[in-house]
Amino acid sequence: MPVANPHNAEVAFSAMSAQTPDLDAVSAEYQRLATAWQDARTESARWEAFERWDRLRRSLQTWQALTRLRYDQDTRDPKRKDAREQLDRLTPQLTALDTKHKRLLLDSGRADLERKTGPHLFALWEADLSTFAPEIEADLTREAQLEAQYTELIASAELQFDGRPLNLARIEPYTQSTDRDARYQAQRTKWTFFAEHQADLDKIYDEMVRLRDRMAKKLGFANFIELAYRRMNRTDYGQADVERYRDQIARDIVPVAAEVIARRGKRLGVAKVMFWDENMFSTAGNPKPGGDDAWVVAQARAVFEAVDPEVGRFYDMMVRRDLLDLQTRDGKAAGGYCTALADYDVPFIFANFNGTRGDVDVLVHEMGHALADWESRTLPTLDYLNATAETAEIHSMTMEYLAAPHAERFFGADAERYRQQHLEDAILFLPYGVAIDHFQHLVYANPTATAAERHKMWQQMEAKYLHWRRYGDLPYLAMGGLWQAKGHIYQAPFYYIDYTLALCCALQFWSKARADYRATVKEYLALCKRGGEAAFGELVRGAGLRSPFEDGSLRGVAQQVRTAII
Repeated sequence: MPVANPHNAEVAFSAMSAQTPDLDAVSAEYQRLATAWQDARTESARWEAFERWDRLRRSLQTWQALTRLRYDQDTRDPKRKDAREQLDRLTPQLTALDTKHKRLLLDSGRADLERKTGPHLFALWEADLSTFAPEIEADLTREAQLEAQYTELIASAELQFDGRPLNLARIEPYTQSTDRDARYQAQRTKWTFFAEHQADLDKIYDEMVRLRDRMAKKLGFANFIELAYRRMNRTDYGQADVERYRDQIARDIVPVAAEVIARRGKRLGVAKVMFWDENMFSTAGNPKPGGDDAWVVAQARAVFEAVDPEVGRFYDMMVRRDLLDLQTRDGKAAGGYCTALADYDVPFIFANFNGTRGDVDVLVHEMGHALADWESRTLPTLDYLNATAETAEIHSMTMEYLAAPHAERFFGADAERYRQQHLEDAILFLPYGVAIDHFQHLVYANPTATAAERHKMWQQMEAKYLHWRRYGDLPYLAMGGLWQAKGHIYQAPFYYIDYTLALCCALQFWSKARADYRATVKEYLALCKRGGEAAFGELVRGAGLRSPFEDGSLRGVAQQVRTAII
């Protein structure tokens, strides 16, 4: 295992490594750690034993993150695939060791630890303990294998369009063409790929759903919904809170979103907005960055410096140490994310640039995650390095709004159009995000449903939250297939509602920044520094924000955004 580096050590990504752990050696180390904990008679001795365990966990986390990251960078490389498969086999056994040790610490010496870490750590551990038992080790390995199958299938896409082969990232600029027929043809080509692989997509998901349901029942839960909430470490809210929140979106946001769609139709000069029109701001097209990938990376330096000099210095370090992989390539996994490399005290940003405004969005968004990882790296436990998902997405989405006043660096004269579209897209995203969540609740409440029944469930969600949708003669979408392009549904179940919860908070930061930008940046950085040291509700209140779960909390935000864009 790698040795933890001093904070801020200048190690470039190419020099980072993590050996595959030897299970026997790790097991022996866990036994020594258990003995050290049990033999400790003072608070300082217990803390020393805890820190030894935390260093081991950081090394294991770094190996897991690097292995997944390098596989995603080239899913066709057999060595990287073998390493990923070995990770999938070992992870449940390592989880068993980790779970056993957490139980030991929960049962003895808790008061000593709580003085150092605060109480939230134990709520996280109690959730973790409820999500694992040795009886599901083989199931967890199979779940990871199915997730990898989905990754490889999506990465394998080779779409013939405009006289050349394109992957799913490279066809996106065509879906934003100012030529309406070109947009339609691009969407038709994209979704033909999904139609051709529908049987595989349905099969993978069907096995996932049934497998997850069986795991939940082995652990004593009624269904996977309960297990998923524990996996997500939702310690201060539950399913009933989420249901009430979704109702708020339907009541307060969906009507505003319908207005946004209607206004886009007027700007586009079309009587009926079709699916291939929804993402277009006007006949002038969507704003595009003024240069290529390298140019965007260079311009971002001035943008992050303008947000705050501390953020600018952090971005410089990320670029200097090659901690960004932004170019799309054949065989590269789809999507974008930020992952922490705990042994090296740095984050890494993974994305797929394609020449659209989305390049700016994803870079700025993931920089918010990366900044929070960086700011929280000295918190007393690995468990606090990353906040739970709904808080972590506040970090990323707020960065988008703090960077937007400086968008001239990316878009020049189109910067204001970018800001307007960005706000409109926020309103459109909220109903879509809760539709994804509601759909998953239906799926896992009915785990024996057929593939056709699941597609009908998605159609019900579109009727409730996205009633303006018109797919025309795109049959795969018309029959309820759009959800199968959303990797979170396959690989991070129940994550998606977190984006919407965070967006409601980020829009409050947007509103505050309009009144006092510098004070808002300061409040934002303070939230980032707290990492995951508290539950969502406490962190939101501490940042001076109103919880999205509070009835009526969305009306004010919706009205402010509506006033700004209409």
